[in-house]
Amino acid sequence: MIALKHIIWDWNGTMLDDRWLTIAAMNSVLASRNMDELTEDQYLQFFTFPVIEYYRRLGFDFEKEPFSVSGTEFINEYNARAFEPQLHDGIIDLIAGLNENDVSHSILSASSQEILDKLVEYHSIGHYFIAVLGQDNHYAYGKIETGKAWINKSGIDPKHTLFIGDTEHDLEVANAIGAHCALLSWGHTSVERLEKKEVNVFNAMSDLKSWINSSFNLPADRMCGPHSRP
Repeated sequence: MIALKHIIWDWNGTMLDDRWLTIAAMNSVLASRNMDELTEDQYLQFFTFPVIEYYRRLGFDFEKEPFSVSGTEFINEYNARAFEPQLHDGIIDLIAGLNENDVSHSILSASSQEILDKLVEYHSIGHYFIAVLGQDNHYAYGKIETGKAWINKSGIDPKHTLFIGDTEHDLEVANAIGAHCALLSWGHTSVERLEKKEVNVFNAMSDLKSWINSSFNLPADRMCGPHSRP
């Protein structure tokens, strides 16, 4: 059984319950162009990385208007309400329980570093993480290179690392850095899409917690259990 030493967490959708805001912000962008409204079911089927491909699936024509225009408009709509979404229930309890028992944590996001830092500070959770890693732009091209650089810099052994996310791209990142992976169905990708991948998919926080306890070498007194926020 493999010893778990570190968990890399995706942010949007995985930790932050922001699916609703992402759809609302995109619908504002679509409405301003007289394009069809996006439903939640469509969103869960269409969303992908790099995000520019998601825009193409929605019908944006980048020969008529560059991605930078609609992409920036979306980010402005999202950031105007970025402090409204809450963290998913139970996520900090799980992190705290492991953090107290020698499993370190980091965040790796496709979001810009600036907004990611602000949101982590707003939710008062920075002390749980040894690194909070975003991007130097807001176009969400992906995070494989950032993940590789972080593993190389930190010296963390990817064989003892778990990447937890909510998209197919998160599995790609985990594979690229050589980490284990778990995907969560409450984020930005339909469970049907996730289950087509050779990866563990979880529909409830309790199931994720049980799987971590049973799949990694955590002594009984180090198993993740209920903890309260500071």
